[in-house]
Amino acid sequence: MKGADVVMAGIVQYNDWLEEECGNMAREGLRVLVVAKKSLAEEQYQDFEARYVQAKLSVHDRSLKVATVIESLEMEMELLCLTGVEDQLQADVRPTLETLRNAGIKVWMLTGDKLETATCTAKNAHLVTRNQDIHIFRLVTNRGEAHLELNAFRRKHDCALVISGDSLEVCLKYYEYEFMELACQCPAVVCCRCAPTQKAQIVRLLQERTGKLTCAVGDGGNDVSMIQESDCGVGVEGKEGKQASLAADFSITQFKHLGRLLMVHGRNSYKRSAALSQFVIHRSLCISTMQAVFSSVFYFASVPLYQGFLIIGYSTIYTMFPVFSLVLDKDVKSEVAMLYPELYKDLLKGRPLSYKTFLIWVLISIYQGSTIMYGALLLFESEFVHIVAISFTSLILTELLMVALTIQTWHWLMTVAELLSLACYIASLVFLHEFIDVYFIATLSFLWKVSVITLVSCLPLYVLKYLRRRFSPPSYSKLTS
Repeated sequence: MKGADVVMAGIVQYNDWLEEECGNMAREGLRVLVVAKKSLAEEQYQDFEARYVQAKLSVHDRSLKVATVIESLEMEMELLCLTGVEDQLQADVRPTLETLRNAGIKVWMLTGDKLETATCTAKNAHLVTRNQDIHIFRLVTNRGEAHLELNAFRRKHDCALVISGDSLEVCLKYYEYEFMELACQCPAVVCCRCAPTQKAQIVRLLQERTGKLTCAVGDGGNDVSMIQESDCGVGVEGKEGKQASLAADFSITQFKHLGRLLMVHGRNSYKRSAALSQFVIHRSLCISTMQAVFSSVFYFASVPLYQGFLIIGYSTIYTMFPVFSLVLDKDVKSEVAMLYPELYKDLLKGRPLSYKTFLIWVLISIYQGSTIMYGALLLFESEFVHIVAISFTSLILTELLMVALTIQTWHWLMTVAELLSLACYIASLVFLHEFIDVYFIATLSFLWKVSVITLVSCLPLYVLKYLRRRFSPPSYSKLTS
């Protein structure tokens, strides 16, 4: 039988060297396992087998009875040896952790290793910097000891915390709020001797107490519960198997890829999702505003402004490609995002997607919808069908121009999407004679009216964007200029 020294110390026969040697190996940064054996006589084995089969056949509390029978063997075992394995850090772990710190991400290390091994690993990985103090939380067993140790820790400033799983459990039982408040202020926290359930509990507490998003990174089966509890789980495929990567949201082959996953792909995904979701709302709100204005002008008559294919076409082939091409947009190159992790810190403020940005898009939609509809009503001549032609064409052009306004870095597929949508609309006019007067759209009158309405709806926004970039440029624009 092999296992961790804490567990095996109570199973093996008494000896005077196990604890000392485990401590020596742990201080060298080795991962220690204890190996022991027990020889059974034929009668002992027959007795065990009979009890084991009986426990497996029981209907109630089967697992508990099976565990009790197995535990009856796990006592007074003969200590054979200790094994100390050097668990080397992967390549570029230190720069990756440095990148995460510069991006404003707090890093906690939750491990099942001994306290000495965990401290050694934290120093090697530069989770704890050379000039940083380390506060090792004493082993506490009751409320009074936990109170004294928390008071001692409160007096220290800007120091990393190292705490064992047993002490952590006592602190969370009696002083959960105080402990989490102090721990969250630390630059780094190392929790050693953590059980898998404790890892998940810590992640859950961080979510509840801080309201922040958590990302759990692990490579072994004992990290699965923590990965599943977190908001975003990342599994590292390693020599410990693929359990963690199969349970995670994302799977990487080396820890160093975490930097690129967050700084480049995570950042782009957040900004693109924010732009796309708000633009889809804008697209729908524009046409809704136009219908509302149209109905109010005509005494709230239940007459739809656009019928049949126009409504379907607006949401699909006329505007779908440019809007969804926003997922290709990026404000800075990948190399710049990796070089300046501070750019990621901007996302922590939630500026790309907030109540403020949502309200701005709502106001833009109301302004543009109203401008297009009132413009069409003012400039149409005699027939109702002319209102449809002028307003719908202006709406399509406005949407295409708004996509162009939103884009920060042009991709060739975006250009294709814009031109393809415009070509689809022009080509479909031939078949839409029941909704749009085909002869009217070929006249000069139609062209200048559409141009004026589109300019009035879009030009102010282009001017505002230019002024904002000129006088209050975003942080990334300083790096790209």
